[in-house]
Amino acid sequence: MVYVALHQKNRGEDIFKEYNATKGLSDQTRRKLVNILVADMIESHGRVPPINVRVTYALGIVTLFPNLKDKASPTGYEHYYDPHSGQGYLAYRLKTVQRNTTIDFKRSSKSADQHGPKTLRETSTSEQLSGDECREAMSAMKHSADQPGVREKIKATFKHRQSMLHDPDQSSVILDHFPRFLDTPGLINQDFTMLFGEDISGKFIGKWPTFYKPRIITVCKSLRPGTHVDDLLSAQEEANDYGWDSDLAAILLLIHLLPPTAKGKRHGKISATEATDHVVKFMKVGTSMVTFLDRVGSAQPFLLCVGEKKSSIQKFYVILDQKAIPCLAQTAVAAFDELFKAHFVFAVSYDEALCNFYTFIQTTVYGIDVGTTKESPRVKEIRAKVDHTEV
Repeated sequence: MVYVALHQKNRGEDIFKEYNATKGLSDQTRRKLVNILVADMIESHGRVPPINVRVTYALGIVTLFPNLKDKASPTGYEHYYDPHSGQGYLAYRLKTVQRNTTIDFKRSSKSADQHGPKTLRETSTSEQLSGDECREAMSAMKHSADQPGVREKIKATFKHRQSMLHDPDQSSVILDHFPRFLDTPGLINQDFTMLFGEDISGKFIGKWPTFYKPRIITVCKSLRPGTHVDDLLSAQEEANDYGWDSDLAAILLLIHLLPPTAKGKRHGKISATEATDHVVKFMKVGTSMVTFLDRVGSAQPFLLCVGEKKSSIQKFYVILDQKAIPCLAQTAVAAFDELFKAHFVFAVSYDEALCNFYTFIQTTVYGIDVGTTKESPRVKEIRAKVDHTEV
């Protein structure tokens, strides 16, 4: 059915040509595909096509063009149409065509809850302190010079800290109760591992450099040229004095594949370039940390890179509530790993502008809450592109 619909339109041949040549579709061609099929759907089935018809078209797309299939989704075609949530590219186009109807395609999902950093999780940790023993440990570690002892006390107060983090009255002052996060590198990794285990904890460092980085760079080469994208891509070829190193540049390229979306009329949409500043900021060596953080103000967690120039960073910090948490490993990949983990360790929501970006990292790279986290069609589409890209 999809094959016939595309061949009946002059522009349909271009879609087959591009797919056969590149084994994928550009954003512009994907929009052309969706527009042709929705027009055909309405012509054959009316302005409100039955759900089974929409599913058939979505299935037809990933059957005809298998590299568009999202292998991490239950059926692989949810980014084109998800019958449970009523979302996907076909649904969005239908809604545009049906603006004068009363059909509501924003039904709440029956199968996908919004799981993420603020989800309270059951963990099987032993030797946890409670009551007076817990309070004594919290007090004792505040001024202890014994770092191994501090790590053990942090581990033993993990469940109490999780309880505090999910209490609205205490979550905002968690670093006041546990200040050793500010001078003992490695505690973010320790808590995250207690939440998810060693296997998930090591996935970003294990998979990003060898699998995701080269594929995201390849996919980004098909993006519309722009100064920021060009600078990030050029960092992969040669170092320069004013740009980020290749590892951090590749992470920021992902934001251009998963740019911010407008959230209602009151919130203006920011550009992908502006959104990268929500992930990482640079501070020149010798600058006052207090003055810098006061100027930045309160924001969602971000990575602060301190050095003489962006391409040569000497120290990485995760900034949370205008406080600097030193990173354990001094590489861009390991530092970003800690930034992501900090959201879960401190139960902090993703920056609204970076929701698609962080959701991709969460479900696709770490494999956290796959199938239960609400993902936009764009996240599923980019995952399918990356998975089917050869380097």
